[in-house]
Amino acid sequence: MSKLTLEHKTDMLVGLFVLGLIASNVLGSKITTLLGVSVSVGIFMYPLTFLVTDVIAEVYGKKRSYNLILTGFITLIILLALTYLSISLPASSRYAANESYLTVFRGSIRIIIASLVAFLLSQFHDVWSFHFWKTKTKGKWLWLRNNLSTFTSQLIDTVIFVFLAFYKVAPQFDFAFMWHLIIPYFLFKIAFALIDTPFVYWGVSWLKKSQHD
Repeated sequence: MSKLTLEHKTDMLVGLFVLGLIASNVLGSKITTLLGVSVSVGIFMYPLTFLVTDVIAEVYGKKRSYNLILTGFITLIILLALTYLSISLPASSRYAANESYLTVFRGSIRIIIASLVAFLLSQFHDVWSFHFWKTKTKGKWLWLRNNLSTFTSQLIDTVIFVFLAFYKVAPQFDFAFMWHLIIPYFLFKIAFALIDTPFVYWGVSWLKKSQHD
């Protein structure tokens, strides 16, 4: 088997980024309970996007990271268009699950729109913040830069996303309940950010190894 080149590894990371983005949007309309707290199931997939963004930012710099974000944004727009097309097409008389299909994917449209706004603002902030701290630390302390940029970006993402995606989707989803979602959701994201720190180091090392070959 041939050795993976830097280009191949980067393509794999971009694929992982897009996977996390699409999966969190398509599947994220479901609310589950984690340690007794209500959270979107997207919490298990979306942190991948911040992990990959920080790895790309560390190895390639700000411009390549912004290109990655724009790729994700365009992907979400296409996903939104395809989802709308899918639910707009008439169902065959033999297809008995159309109402369930519409219920699920109509919810996904709102999730995708919310994600578009939250994603763009939080990811651009993440890259800006990452490089701000990189300058301040003179390129040292990757763990600190990764977590500081991710913490603030995840807060921005969580507040915007939860309100746009879930506010008033049901009578109980009022303003107060939004904060019941936001606070634990954000804390779980912080936990995931801390957990993924070793993977950021590994990803950077993995890319740089090919960069120097």
